[in-house]
Amino acid sequence: MYQCILFPTDGSDLSIKAADSAIALAKALNAKLVVWAGAEVYALPAVVQASIDQTALIAEALNEAQIGVDAITTRAAAAGISCQGTTNVTDTPWKGILQAAEDHACDLIFIASHGRRGMAALLLGSQTQKVITHSSVPVLVHR
Repeated sequence: MYQCILFPTDGSDLSIKAADSAIALAKALNAKLVVWAGAEVYALPAVVQASIDQTALIAEALNEAQIGVDAITTRAAAAGISCQGTTNVTDTPWKGILQAAEDHACDLIFIASHGRRGMAALLLGSQTQKVITHSSVPVLVHR
């Protein structure tokens, strides 16, 4: 059925819990798992960019993203799953997720959701909802 599953992580406890289900699904399907985390670095106004070297900020964001990826790839390896971890810089996580799915030829995105509703969802936005809306591959939402 599915041969390559993308699991985006933000390093949260929710994401770690959902990872166990993604790993179990990959194992049941004998699928490869790709774990992705985006280093969220937002564009600063040009005036600020001229006075601030963002190199250290980007390096720290990538390091934090890698820590989240490593936590899950370690779990997958322990379960005997073929797993690849990847990170990149993004200012729009949902676009980064879709790009990672395309780059790695994933045929399923397995994503955790905080399950926010109402005003919280409106104010905070939902990366999961944006992935569902814009994805060209199936999306499985874990809550």
